[in-house]
Amino acid sequence: SESTRQGRHRSDRMAHHNFKSLTPVPSAKDFIDVILSKTQRKTPTVVHRGYKISRIRSFYIRKVKFTQSNYHERIGVILNEFPRLEEIHPFYADLINVLYSRDHYKLALGQLNTARNLIDGISKDYIRMIKYGDSLYRCKQLKRAALGRMCTLMKKMKASLGYLEQVRQHLSRLPDIDPSTRTLLITGYPNVGKSSFINKISRADVEVQNYAFTTKSLFVGHFDFHYHRWQVIDTPGILDHPLEDRNTIEMQAITALAHLNACVLFFLDISEECGYSIDKQVSLFHNIKPLFSNKPLVIVANKIDLKKPEDVEPDDQKLIQTMVKDGKAKIVPMSNVSEEGVHEVKTSACATLLDHLVQRKSRSKKAESILNRLTVQRPVKRDDKVRGTSIPASVLARRRAKKEGKSIPKSSLKTEKDLELEKGGPGVYNHDIRKYHLLKNSNWKYDVVPEILDGKNISDFIDPEIDRKLAALELEEEEEQRKWEQAQEALMEGADELQDEERDTLAKIKHKKSMLRQEQALNKSMNSA
Repeated sequence: SESTRQGRHRSDRMAHHNFKSLTPVPSAKDFIDVILSKTQRKTPTVVHRGYKISRIRSFYIRKVKFTQSNYHERIGVILNEFPRLEEIHPFYADLINVLYSRDHYKLALGQLNTARNLIDGISKDYIRMIKYGDSLYRCKQLKRAALGRMCTLMKKMKASLGYLEQVRQHLSRLPDIDPSTRTLLITGYPNVGKSSFINKISRADVEVQNYAFTTKSLFVGHFDFHYHRWQVIDTPGILDHPLEDRNTIEMQAITALAHLNACVLFFLDISEECGYSIDKQVSLFHNIKPLFSNKPLVIVANKIDLKKPEDVEPDDQKLIQTMVKDGKAKIVPMSNVSEEGVHEVKTSACATLLDHLVQRKSRSKKAESILNRLTVQRPVKRDDKVRGTSIPASVLARRRAKKEGKSIPKSSLKTEKDLELEKGGPGVYNHDIRKYHLLKNSNWKYDVVPEILDGKNISDFIDPEIDRKLAALELEEEEEQRKWEQAQEALMEGADELQDEERDTLAKIKHKKSMLRQEQALNKSMNSA
């Protein structure tokens, strides 16, 4: 149905919006210069006072219409290419709200849309007035007024156009995150080893420094696991304070946690080298836990090269155990420096996410409809007879010769390559593929393949005596030709007794017969070809 197609189209746009393909937004001055220059180049430039008034009116109406259509088209490209927050994925919609302010963004696009509608209205009003212009001067002044009002309106869009160009440049630098693919999401306090981990397991190259908030935006890396492409996202560090006190850098991580269907890796620095105690890190975990309550979770106890898990204070160990008391998460120790446990963390996170996806699909109604159409057949033993493997004698002989150190006998079977070398090489020897055809009767291998025309076999319509009949027909034609020539000779002998008028008529008849004979011969040769 139409609604289904529209929904599918909307979901495709949500998942595959390409921010890097947005057309640059010109400044107001460049916008006006481009439109007016194009109007000057693409429309007639000469009009005389002596022209009919209808011709003068159409000259200036054309300029106003052309300018309006160019403004409408260029503004429409901007409005259509920039993403509509209601149609893109909620992750990108909230990310745009965090980075650029949803209200400011929608206000800028709304102002451009209003400007486009006003330009259309200006064009319509002035075209109506030009139609009643009674002189070249009046029509020209109305055209100047129309173009001037359009350009003045675009000058007022200077701030909106500049803001949208800045948004476009920033959107084009955003990482290409696919919200629908298999994803690992790394989060935690600043300086706990998140960026080092993504550099270890993927092809990403995130800056790593020994101070907080080195990562100020989202970074994406990719790796392969179980023959599938996975993406891993490194988020900026989050501090433990209320949501309204968090800055733009932290809100990017919050947005990713809230909207991306991923396996969350919460990094915990058990050595406390990051500058934050285990108590604060556990408090942050419980503070943001509602964001990933329905997502698979792996808690990474990092920096075990500095402090072993068993060396952690008993009170801190109890706090850590509160993070997994519901049984939905597990703790995996790891060190980025010694790379101990890095592979285990990646494997555990991927396996956890795959299990979560399988369970979610099995609980859906779609899984039940598919299972109803599936039948699993289990092989059952037929009898107690032992059926061993069958190995050709030639293979056994080659194995024995190889084991005894003897020369391995060459196979007597000649391959097509051997036959080709014996009979002239490539380009000379033509491979005979028909000899390998498996037919009921081997004598059928080289039979002529029937030719089919209009669903009928051509050979069924061929007369076996066609050659004999053709020869008899040609003899008959030769006999007729000979009789005709004899009649002509007899006619020529009596031509001397004819009068001049009769001779002219006879000459015309002979010429006509000669032309018909040549035409018949030509048609015959063309049909035979």
